[in-house]
Formats: sequence, structure tokens, C-alpha cells
Amino acid sequence: MKVKIELVRSPIGYRYDQGETARALGLRKMHDVVVVEQTPQIRGMIRKISHLVRVEEAQ
Repeated sequence: MKVKIELVRSPIGYRYDQGETARALGLRKMHDVVVVEQTPQIRGMIRKISHLVRVEEAQ
């Protein structure tokens, strides 16, 4: 199953590793959207920055 992830808050002001997690997901700028396959690793990354992103099921 694929998920669509959108960066809705800036990681500036949060811990450095949270910004790096967003970059590792491919989220560079505000409102960037990526569609990725849902794996345990991706779910963990989403959970780590859940306060910065919006997640939906992709079509």
C-alpha cells in the first residue's frame, strides 16, 4: 500500500534529526508531497515527524 506524505509544518526550530528525517523522506520544502510504499521503516519515520506532516492513503 502506498501513502502520500505532505510537509505542512517547517522542521525549523525542531531537533536536527527531525529535519533530516523529513529530507530522507524526500520532503525538501513546505507543501512538498511524496508518494512512497508503506514499510515499517517509513512508518517509523512518519511517526517521528507526525507533527510536521499530513499523511493520506495514495490512490
